Amino acid sequence: METVWGDIAVSDAHIHFFSHSFLAALGGLKGGMPASAVAEVAGWEAPPEDPGLFADRWVSELDRHGVESAVVIASLPGDEASVISAVQRHPRRLAGYFFVNPLLRDAPERTSAGLDAGLKGVCLFPAMQAYSLHDERATKIIEIAAAHPGAVVFVHCGVLTVGIRKKLGLPSRFDLRYSNPVDLHAIALRFPELPFVIPHFGAGYLREALMVADLCPNVYLDTSSSNSWIKYQPEPLELRQVFERALAVTGPERLLFGTDSTYFPKGWNANVFRDQVEALSRLGIEAGNAARIFGGNLRRLLRLPEKVRSNPPL
Repeated sequence: METVWGDIAVSDAHIHFFSHSFLAALGGLKGGMPASAVAEVAGWEAPPEDPGLFADRWVSELDRHGVESAVVIASLPGDEASVISAVQRHPRRLAGYFFVNPLLRDAPERTSAGLDAGLKGVCLFPAMQAYSLHDERATKIIEIAAAHPGAVVFVHCGVLTVGIRKKLGLPSRFDLRYSNPVDLHAIALRFPELPFVIPHFGAGYLREALMVADLCPNVYLDTSSSNSWIKYQPEPLELRQVFERALAVTGPERLLFGTDSTYFPKGWNANVFRDQVEALSRLGIEAGNAARIFGGNLRRLLRLPEKVRSNPPL
């Protein structure tokens, strides 16, 4: 993709794969509302029932913007089959993460099965299900990931909102007591060969996320979303300053560009990309480091190919 640093290969570390199964599961919480009706309430384009066709839609969208590859995330426990289908259809363009609730009895088996099927990342949302990362059930999931070379563990920390739940009138009884990145410190030290990813710069816990990343070289920060959490900081901050502080701790090698893109017709969130390009260009970052942040680090971490697009951006 052409940028202020020239042509760099962009890979997105954070796209939600809101599949037909995902919408159907939410509809089940609303008394059996069909997935198409859930999409209508949300103002979304209803995804096709075949996750492979939905994967085609996303790859076409990546092509349109000149993006080489992306992580697609199954965003409910039990929807990993959708992402497996997507990745199997486009193995050079898509890598898959999947959501695990360690409190469910079959979580260890589902974790092993997802990783054995080729998914790359296990996503943990402690505040959503109200568990500690030090709960032995969560530790078991992390142990399974550590036993799969090339796997990563994605741990959502900080502020957590799910907009579609609000639109559907579904409660979001999340517990922020379990959202502090500091909880990850001892776990990351215990599994030094396992990469951990904290999205959204810690989503309000920037200081704590940087502390953990400073102490644990296997902790990465994902830069995704509009980063609206900045409003919670005690002093005024701009995105440029967030990057400046993160770079001072992690260097350019442990930052993973992401957009937190979600649904169609909105598609890939190019505005997030442009905002991050502007922030980093204002810092005067050199081209090689920009290439690492905007895709090279992710491809190295997940062992993805480099230049894979056959079509130029439209």
